[in-house]
Parts: sequence; C-alpha cells; structure tokens
Amino acid sequence: MADLQTNILKSPLLAPILDRWDRIALPDGWLAAGAIAQTVWNHAFALPPTHGISDIDIVYFDGDDLSQEAEATHAKRIEGLFADLPVRIDVKNEARVHLWYEDKFGTPIRPYLSAEEAIATFPTTATAIGLRPSRGGLEICAPFGLEDLLAPIVRANKSQITRAIYERKVERWRALWPGLAIERWDVRPA
Repeated sequence: MADLQTNILKSPLLAPILDRWDRIALPDGWLAAGAIAQTVWNHAFALPPTHGISDIDIVYFDGDDLSQEAEATHAKRIEGLFADLPVRIDVKNEARVHLWYEDKFGTPIRPYLSAEEAIATFPTTATAIGLRPSRGGLEICAPFGLEDLLAPIVRANKSQITRAIYERKVERWRALWPGLAIERWDVRPA
C-alpha cells in the first residue's frame, strides 16, 4: 500500500491531478482505472513513468444531473485545469453511463447507484480502482483488492465486459508491458 501511494504521488501525470483535486470539485469524484494500473506497471517493469498512458480517467457520480451537457461542461473545465499534461483527460458521470452503454457496447446495463459501484464493473480486476486525496494520504476504492494490481496480473472482470473488449485491451497492454501476467478470458475463477 505504501509503495502504491509513493508511486502514484511521484507520477508526473497523476500527482498533478491529485495536487489540484480540490479544483476538480466533482461529486463523488475519483481518479480511476487504467492510468493508475499503468503507472504501477511502469514502476514494476522499470519503464518511464508515462510509458503507454494515453488518457486519464476521472469519474464522478451526479444523479441529479444526467445531461450530456453537464458532463461535457465538467469535462471541458477539467481539461482546461490540466492543459499542461500531455494526455487526454476523460471525465465521465457514472450516473449516466446506462443511458449510452448499450449503444456503444451492445448490451444494456442497469443504472449505477454510486461511483464505487461503477468502479466495481471496470473491465479488469487490476483496473477496477479509484483514488482520491484524503487526510491520511489517498483514499482507495479497490473492489477486488490490490493483489492483482501489484502482482501485476490482468484478469477479466466479467461483470459487464465482453470477451472481445477484454481481448482488445490485453492485446494492447501485452505489446506495451510484455511482462504482465495476463489471464485468458476462458479461465474460470478459483
């Protein structure tokens, strides 16, 4: 846990976001998913800290405003806050994902009740993670724990994704982080 926090707080991409977290000002907001895992992988494989990171996900939960316009306004504002970073910032209101998920991925989902519930559906056990500053350092939402993230092992979280989505992700990741232990889709949980 201490190593995770140290690596995140040293990241030239993630540390600035956490340092300016109060300016993000989103309800139930989390720095989430792939950029966190990829930062850990880069450290594990002695790669440059920004290697392979193409975007940073910030998720939030606002059930009072499900409009695409509100989400876009937050996204534009937050992108402006981090215009100095060399990656795209992707801002999503998890309260509205059910409104577009079927059109994008082919299957309907029920509405989430919180950002934490949404994080629990992220495509892999290692990327199902959210962080945000707290008084003691970092508050962590890791519904599958940190073991796979720190190992580093990639396993499908089959609660919502398809085999095709998983295989596209791991194909990219395998090329960028060849040392990853990647579990095949058809492996059954122990």
